[in-house]
Amino acid sequence: MILCQVQSVKKEFSGTMIFEELSLTIKEQERLGLVGRNGCGKSTLLKLISGEEEADEGVITKQKECTVGSLAQIPSVSKEMSGKEFLKQAFREELLIQEKMTELEALLSQEKDGESLSLLVEQYGALQEEFELKNGYELSSKIDAVTNGLKIDHLLARTFSEMSGGEQTKLGLALLLLQKPDLLLLDEPTNHLDLHSIEWLEQFIQHYSGAVVIISHDRYFLDKTVTSIADLEDGELTVYSCSYTEFTKRKEEKLLQEFHAYEEQQKKIKKMKEAIKRLRQWANEANPPNEKLFRKAKSMERALAKIERLKKPVLEAKKMNLAFTSGERSGKDVIEFGQVTKGYDELLFKQVSFSLFHQDRMAVIGDNGTGKSTLFRLILGMEKTNSGTVKIGRSCRIGYLSQDALQFEKSDRVIDLFRKDLEMTEPEARHVLATFLFYGADVFNKVSGLSGGERMRLRLAILMHQPCNVLLLDEPTNHLDIESREVLEDALREFNGTILAISHDRYFLNQLFTKIAWLENQNLTVFEGSYEWAKEKREEKSIQKKEIRRNKEGIKNASTPEKAPPISEEISEEEWMLKLDELEKKLEELDQQLIEEKSIEELQRLYQERESAEQAYHDWYNLLS
Repeated sequence: MILCQVQSVKKEFSGTMIFEELSLTIKEQERLGLVGRNGCGKSTLLKLISGEEEADEGVITKQKECTVGSLAQIPSVSKEMSGKEFLKQAFREELLIQEKMTELEALLSQEKDGESLSLLVEQYGALQEEFELKNGYELSSKIDAVTNGLKIDHLLARTFSEMSGGEQTKLGLALLLLQKPDLLLLDEPTNHLDLHSIEWLEQFIQHYSGAVVIISHDRYFLDKTVTSIADLEDGELTVYSCSYTEFTKRKEEKLLQEFHAYEEQQKKIKKMKEAIKRLRQWANEANPPNEKLFRKAKSMERALAKIERLKKPVLEAKKMNLAFTSGERSGKDVIEFGQVTKGYDELLFKQVSFSLFHQDRMAVIGDNGTGKSTLFRLILGMEKTNSGTVKIGRSCRIGYLSQDALQFEKSDRVIDLFRKDLEMTEPEARHVLATFLFYGADVFNKVSGLSGGERMRLRLAILMHQPCNVLLLDEPTNHLDIESREVLEDALREFNGTILAISHDRYFLNQLFTKIAWLENQNLTVFEGSYEWAKEKREEKSIQKKEIRRNKEGIKNASTPEKAPPISEEISEEEWMLKLDELEKKLEELDQQLIEEKSIEELQRLYQERESAEQAYHDWYNLLS
């Protein structure tokens, strides 16, 4: 069944046409990935569907009572509102019922009249039944499940005034997921998320009951979440019913077919023009001029005019031209960490040791806040270790691509910032910037007005012109569209020096890196292999560690549950109460572990352990009852 239909929609801004005659159908439970170059109108289309923007022409219709949720539509809230209060907005109806129940509870405790009491009990029962039907008693566990999955539970007690823009965006995503609209619109949802949170979000989307439209440049994420791709190019939208990887193959095949059809048509048009020219020539050369040949030429001209001309397909769109020059070769030893410990108010990592050699390709991955960027600052000498040593090879010349905002003055233009530390004339600079897709007057635009993707392209342009043999790249694919990411990958593949990168882009990690350094639990583990291989080995190690810990702690086997003592044994009421309290706490702990645990094997063990503890609780409870 159709959930939303976009029919012949047109949209333009300040006289610039974004798209026209654009149509799209979104069906119930559809998983649609919306792809295209930066600036092609993807976000605008989502805003039109959500109602945030209005179309200049055309119609957008939705199924009756269809609810739409957009990541861009984060409600404006008080700076003093806490994260938990913000997320509770997803359950307004349930909280209103709960409030009425609390009011009735107060009245019930005061009411003495039997008839009035009976009426209040009836009202309370009806509210309680409605509250249960809406799963009101599961509100806290629902919030916990989403905040634990996105790793933002630490934001619940903080106010919005204490949060960064990225943290507020994460809370906006959490609210949207809790609201569960019929149509979920996500614009770059993986921005600001670490690997763990991205993988959790993939699982959430895969099991989501409504329809989902996703704009993303994360190719791995798209392959995991969508079943069809809508390609927006040159104002035209083409839908492919397949994964992203399959889409790239089909699009290439389609382009080749279109180009072949275009060439065939051009050959046909050329032949017809030549035939018309010959007929006119023969008609004129005849004595007297041949009227029949003139009519035939005229007829062919009319046929030629009626041909619907095919547009020439662009097989090779204009791409950023990127090539790093490694300059003087570094020595064999590039970077060496020896038992490095670093922390501020809290410890980030301890006794970290690793070595990086010439032409190594290593990526550092881990959750947000584990200290990945701090590792880079230690290498660059921007920070000092608490203990341990960081050694850099003598002939190493480091080029650093930061994910922080560009440092610029308010009046700085693109060309000014690019030439700041370079001996380059303005014409030379304009030529170079054109290879990074800054054409013509674009080079005189203020840096403050650039998009995230444009700023990243400018940072890459500046980095490319620094003679370096070691690259430190902190989230280099952020804000780049898919084509630009592919250009960056090709350039890094050709780079002769050493690369150390931080990234959450799993496609990028699999394409380029042969060493994965996983930073977690204050430790760094280096895996010799691709990201997929490292992930597999890490999971194996995690299972082994859990088994060792279980053996050390002497955890009882779930098949031998704790049993209450025989009825004949004398037990004081105090001992009985203490034991019941102990078992209640254990059940609460196990419930929390079941919410947080992701491993299937561990979930099964915890579930069996909980059943045993629950049975023990009932056995103890029945002793003195």
